[in-house]
Amino acid sequence: MRITDPPAPGSAVQFAPDFGQRFILTVDTEEEFDWDKPIDRSGHTVHTIARLARFQEFCEGAGICPIYLVDYPIASSPAAAEILRPALAAGRAEIGVQLHPWVSPPHSEDVTEYNSFAGNLPADLEREKFTRLRETIAKAFGTAPLIYRAGRYGVGPNTAQMLADGGIAIDTSVRSNFDYSFAGGPNFRRLPLFPWWIDADRRLMELPLTTVYSGLLRQIGDWLYPRLWRTPPLRGVLSRLGVMERIPLTPEGVTLAEALRGIDIALDMGLPVLVFSFHSPSLAPGYTPYVRSEDDLDALYDWWRGVFTHLQRRRIAPASVGEIMTAVALA
Repeated sequence: MRITDPPAPGSAVQFAPDFGQRFILTVDTEEEFDWDKPIDRSGHTVHTIARLARFQEFCEGAGICPIYLVDYPIASSPAAAEILRPALAAGRAEIGVQLHPWVSPPHSEDVTEYNSFAGNLPADLEREKFTRLRETIAKAFGTAPLIYRAGRYGVGPNTAQMLADGGIAIDTSVRSNFDYSFAGGPNFRRLPLFPWWIDADRRLMELPLTTVYSGLLRQIGDWLYPRLWRTPPLRGVLSRLGVMERIPLTPEGVTLAEALRGIDIALDMGLPVLVFSFHSPSLAPGYTPYVRSEDDLDALYDWWRGVFTHLQRRRIAPASVGEIMTAVALA
């Protein structure tokens, strides 16, 4: 029962025939910190919480129910609860857990890159941090979270059991086609894009973030792309020539044209749920490498508009966590 293990035969999630193909929008809702500096337990801010109100209004106008995966600094902020609680109560948004261990109590471990992957912590400590965060979220936002994402995608050998015991129905920590083992994190290269049941009892679903390969050589992307890791210039050349590129479904570092190409590839693969993601600090200039100015912020919103329009054109409707679980065929 390890999230990083390849799925067992017959563990693919089956959905009701009328579910079709859908998409979800997940927001890694977190504190602001300097992405260029080592991880630190202090020195962060939560200024971009105020920007969640505009983004929620934007999603509601498009008929989208965003899923806010919140970490401890957000869950413990009264401002976040004030902004999001009405939308959550009305079913216009959903809440989930995102564990950044370095800012989640209890603070008993050293702050290191290795320990920033929560799954690397001792099992009892990972569980205690998760439990405190889940309880803080439930109290602050008035609803129990059913979906989880590890900060830095840092699942480990004890994470699945912890989530199942903690009432989580969906894990969405797997970033298929990515490998974080160079920093001490998990390797997801062998894991599929299709959702699967992690446990034999089918209590915990893995819903991976969507990342596809595009280009003439995309069919061997699993083999070729890792071998280009140490030669970024060659990766860039192959991408510009349309030979090989990796496209995660996020506005952060991915152009709209690339995203639309990735969406079409994912749909043609038959993926039942496309998982989009981005970080909430990108909702204001100056907090992430992707949004440095108001023009960048306008471009982020334009990216989403273009994506929503394309999905509507392809007749792909949005989904919520509740709808996904209702549509699951257990037999």
